[in-house]
Amino acid sequence: MATHGLIEFDAVLAIARRGSFRAAALELGLSTTALSNLIGKLERRLGVRLFNRTTRSVSLTDAGQTFVDQVRPAVRVLHEAMGTARAQQDTPSGTLRINAFPTGAREVMRPLLLPFLRRYPQVHVDIVTEGRIVDIVAAGFDLGLRSANLVPSDMIAVPIGPARRFAVVATPAYFEANGKPSVPPDLLRHACLRIRLPNGALHRWQFEKHGQPVQIDVDGPITLDEASLTRIAVLDGVGIAYAMESDVREDIEAGRLVRVLEEWTPPLSPVCLYYANRRNPSAAFRAFIDMARSLAV
Repeated sequence: MATHGLIEFDAVLAIARRGSFRAAALELGLSTTALSNLIGKLERRLGVRLFNRTTRSVSLTDAGQTFVDQVRPAVRVLHEAMGTARAQQDTPSGTLRINAFPTGAREVMRPLLLPFLRRYPQVHVDIVTEGRIVDIVAAGFDLGLRSANLVPSDMIAVPIGPARRFAVVATPAYFEANGKPSVPPDLLRHACLRIRLPNGALHRWQFEKHGQPVQIDVDGPITLDEASLTRIAVLDGVGIAYAMESDVREDIEAGRLVRVLEEWTPPLSPVCLYYANRRNPSAAFRAFIDMARSLAV
């Protein structure tokens, strides 16, 4: 919930960021009616309309855009100052907002997020997962979670856990009926589960051996954009999947899936938490970073 003394400014910034009164109200812990009334009072006090509103969309007016551009940095400074006062408390509390890609969120859930919540029950963690990379500061997040090679250069990064790998897998029954590929080009003769990237492009499966990269544009009966759907399809014997090792490790260990081409899938960049430099981080923020650093390798 937004700080009471800054609620009007937080409301304007949240609506501008979300493009929706309903989504902004949920973020701020207000009812949509209360948020609409709040903005209406502010607009009457300023004597200008900040938002163009229809039944289907919300957009900033020219005056609203100017207001947002001028207010956003000031509100950030004020929140940091208020956070400084709250940070004096011994027990971490409040909300941490994290933007992450879905696979990364799954990878850090057990080793980091759940132990942190058990240790600090007064902290609430709000995770938003999406494929696209966002400006975490402008979008109102405390932290981001991405592969190390995708972390912006002006951010502070904390690696978490070991290097990651892809795994090429299918069911034992599929390989018994169709044979196993021994080199990546063999995949062109198999039914493969295609992957659609967040930008809409189809993903070419990436391989490497002895420093020699290979890309395979596989074909198959289905295209998916979510790892959990891929796991369902491959376990049902639809074909061969190219998945993050962490998403199918338990299935491999249990014998439900068989891994192939392992020597062609070298380690990838580790997952990193990242954040902008802060002069006065909250107690919850400091505690979370300290726990994350304990997992760094």
